[in-house]
Amino acid sequence: MAQEYKIKGLSALDLKSGEKREVEVEGIENGKVLLAKVGNTTHAMSSNCTHYGAPLKLGVLTPEGRLTCAWHGACFNVDTGDIENAPALDPLAKFEVYEKSGAVYIKGEEATIKASRRSPNVKCKAQGQEKIVVVGGGSGAMGAVQALREQGFEGDITMISKEPNLPIDRTKLSKALIADKSKIEWRSQEWFDTASICTVSDEVSAIDFKSRSISTKSGKSLPYTKLILASGGTPKALPLPGFKDLSNIFLLRTLPDVQAILGAVGEDKGKNVVIIGSSFIGMEVANALSSNNTVTVVGMESAPLERVMGSEVGKIFQKLISNKGVKFHMGASVDSAQPSQNDKSKVGSVSLKDGTNLPADLVVLGIGVYPATEYLQDNSAIQLEKDGSLRTSESFQVEGLSDVYAIGDIATYPYHGPGGNGTLTRIEHWNVAQNAGRSVAASIAKPSVAPKPFIPVFWSAMGSQLRYCGNTPNGWDDLVLQGQPDEAKFAAFYGKGDTVVAVASMQMDPVMSQSAELMRRGNMPSMSELRKGQSVLEVGLAGNAKEMHL
Repeated sequence: MAQEYKIKGLSALDLKSGEKREVEVEGIENGKVLLAKVGNTTHAMSSNCTHYGAPLKLGVLTPEGRLTCAWHGACFNVDTGDIENAPALDPLAKFEVYEKSGAVYIKGEEATIKASRRSPNVKCKAQGQEKIVVVGGGSGAMGAVQALREQGFEGDITMISKEPNLPIDRTKLSKALIADKSKIEWRSQEWFDTASICTVSDEVSAIDFKSRSISTKSGKSLPYTKLILASGGTPKALPLPGFKDLSNIFLLRTLPDVQAILGAVGEDKGKNVVIIGSSFIGMEVANALSSNNTVTVVGMESAPLERVMGSEVGKIFQKLISNKGVKFHMGASVDSAQPSQNDKSKVGSVSLKDGTNLPADLVVLGIGVYPATEYLQDNSAIQLEKDGSLRTSESFQVEGLSDVYAIGDIATYPYHGPGGNGTLTRIEHWNVAQNAGRSVAASIAKPSVAPKPFIPVFWSAMGSQLRYCGNTPNGWDDLVLQGQPDEAKFAAFYGKGDTVVAVASMQMDPVMSQSAELMRRGNMPSMSELRKGQSVLEVGLAGNAKEMHL
C-alpha cells in the first residue's frame, strides 16, 4: 500500500521549468526519486534508467516531457513514466508529489521506490479472431510483443524463435561474454504466460503468404492474420582454407556460441586468441577476452571501424584496446587457418597473406552478418533485396504484401534522419530493431496513430563506453572532433556537406542523447557552427520533432 514519505532537505517544490533534481527519500535506505519540472508541473519518478541503471539526473529533458537517458538512448514520458524509445523494457514508476507544512512529500510503495521501476501492464487473456505471429526472438520481436500488450491488443500472439532460450539481451554476448541465460533473459516464461504470448522454440521453414500460414521444421503449421518478421542476422563465415574444417573457430550470435567460446578459453585462460574482423563485434570480444589471454585482432582497414568512424577516431579505439595488451594487424588479409600440431582437428594458427603466422588456440570471426531470410529465398510471392533483406515502407510494412511487417536486421527501409532523404537503408542496431517493433505494434493496435519518429542509437564497449546516434546511408565527408581525443574523451560529429548526420562520443555524456534529440527535432547545429566551437549541450530544445518516421 502506498505511504507518505518525506523528501530529505527540501522545503518547497522550487524547481525551474526544465530542471531535474535527484532527491533522497527519508525512511527508505538508499531510497531516491527524480523530480523534474515540465511547464508548471513538477513530477516525481524513478531516479534511474530501467535499462542499465544510469542516473536519470544526467539525462536530457525536453519541454514536452521526454526524458532520455545519457547512456544508451532509452527515453521515457515524464507525465506517465511510459517508454518512448528503446532499449528500456520497464517504464518508470510515478509518484504523487506535494508540499505540506514546509516540506515536500511523495506517496508511493517502498518496494517500488527501491526498484526504481514499475512492471508494464501486459496481463491479458487472449481472445478474438486476430492471430499475430512474430518470427524471431531478438530485440525487435521483444519490442513488438510487449508493446502489443501494453497498447491493448488482445488477440493471439505467437513468437517463434530457433534459439534455445527466451529473448535475451544479446548486446551482453559480445560486450561481456555472459554465458548464463538467467543473467540475460529479459523476461521469464511466467511473464510470457501472464501476457498470453505463446513462445515456440522452432525454426520457420516456409511461409504461404496467400493462405497466411507458416510452416516450421518440426512440422507445425501456424495460421496468422498479421505477420511480423524479425528473424535477425546470420554471422558470416570465412570461405577460406581451414575455416570450415577445423574446430575452435567460432561465430558469435547466440548464447551457445558464447558458451562454446568460453569453453575453449577455459578457466585457466592463457590462450592465444585470434579475432578476425575489427568492427564492433571483433573489438568488443577483444576487449572482453584481453585479460589473461594473448589476443590479436586482424582487420582489413587501416584502423578499426574505419568504414563507419574514420581512421582518426578508429585509432582512438585501437589505442584503448592496445592498452589492454591486445595486438593488431591492420591492413591485413587472411589466407588460411592451419591445424594444431597437437590435434589436427583443431585450429593451431592463422596465416595472413603477407606470410605472417599467428598462433591460435581459438579464432573468433567478427566479419559481419547477413539478413536471416533463408526461409524466404525460394518464395515466389516476395522479392528479396540483393543483400537478402526485405524492402519496407517507413512503417515497416513489407512491399507488395498485406499485413506483413519486417523489422531489425532484415528490414531495408527509407531513412529520413538527417542526410537520409528517404534513402533505403538497413541498420543492424539493437535500439533500431526494438523501436521498429514498438512502432509496428502501435500501427497494429492503434492504426490511426502516426508512428513516433526515432533516431538510430547504438553503443559499444571498447575500453571505454562509446555512444553513437544518427546514420550515414549516403556516407559522410567531414569530421569535427571536440574534447580531448588523445584521452579518449571526445565528441565526433560526422557531416555530409554542412549537415550533421551522425555523432559519436566517449566520456562526454549526455552529448549523444542531446544530439539525438536535436536531430529528431531538426535543431542540430551545422558542421560549420560546430567547427567554430558550438556545443550541442548549449543548444535549446524548443520546438517539436519533425513529423516523419525515422
